[in-house]
Amino acid sequence: MLKVENLNVHYGVIQALHDVSFEVGEGEIVSLIGANGAGKSTVLKVLSGLHRLTSGKILFHDQEIQKSATKKIVESGISLVPEGRHVFAGLTVLENLEMGAYLRKDKGNLKKDMDHVYERFPVLAERKNQDAATLSGGEQQMLAMGRALMSKPKLLLLDEPSMGLAPIFIKEIFAIIQEIQKQGTTVLLIEQNAKLALSIANRGYVLETGKVVLSGTGEMLLNSDEVKKAYLGG
Repeated sequence: MLKVENLNVHYGVIQALHDVSFEVGEGEIVSLIGANGAGKSTVLKVLSGLHRLTSGKILFHDQEIQKSATKKIVESGISLVPEGRHVFAGLTVLENLEMGAYLRKDKGNLKKDMDHVYERFPVLAERKNQDAATLSGGEQQMLAMGRALMSKPKLLLLDEPSMGLAPIFIKEIFAIIQEIQKQGTTVLLIEQNAKLALSIANRGYVLETGKVVLSGTGEMLLNSDEVKKAYLGG
């Protein structure tokens, strides 16, 4: 579904990514793990058109998208849940969800998809007329995910979904990610909690200082001495 080839990315004179290559197959959960500053979030920014690459190729369903505008990337079926959630303060939960469907042409199906989001995240239905800024961190994460799902993505990009959340919310968010995959959406997950990310991943890649240094199945990486030492505390 997604093929990234030799991605090089700069912020001014600083090179953030060095020849990064990876693939995401249809129906998979693929996790990118690594320490702070490894380049994980930069990957998602480039995939969603928020930052331009220096060189390399991004193929989505065999079509090159590295020069496409963000709007076109969303329309092609890629949706990002950004780090830090970024819900629209001053808008209600319902209005935030409607913003997720802004580019959709099939407006007749919005109510059905809104109902699906409410089924998946019942708390959003309870708070649909509440200002999004007044939700708890976990509820805002659910809203950000629901908003992304309203665009009907084929590929969902998740940037640090567990960041700043209480353990009870983290467990719930990761169960929902698995449920989203089971219902047919492919997931690329960027996550600092390596153990959790790999435990639900079909495959994973380890990024260090902007380079892919290790790849394999989620189970293989979980059991790797190198990964255990660097990311799993022994």
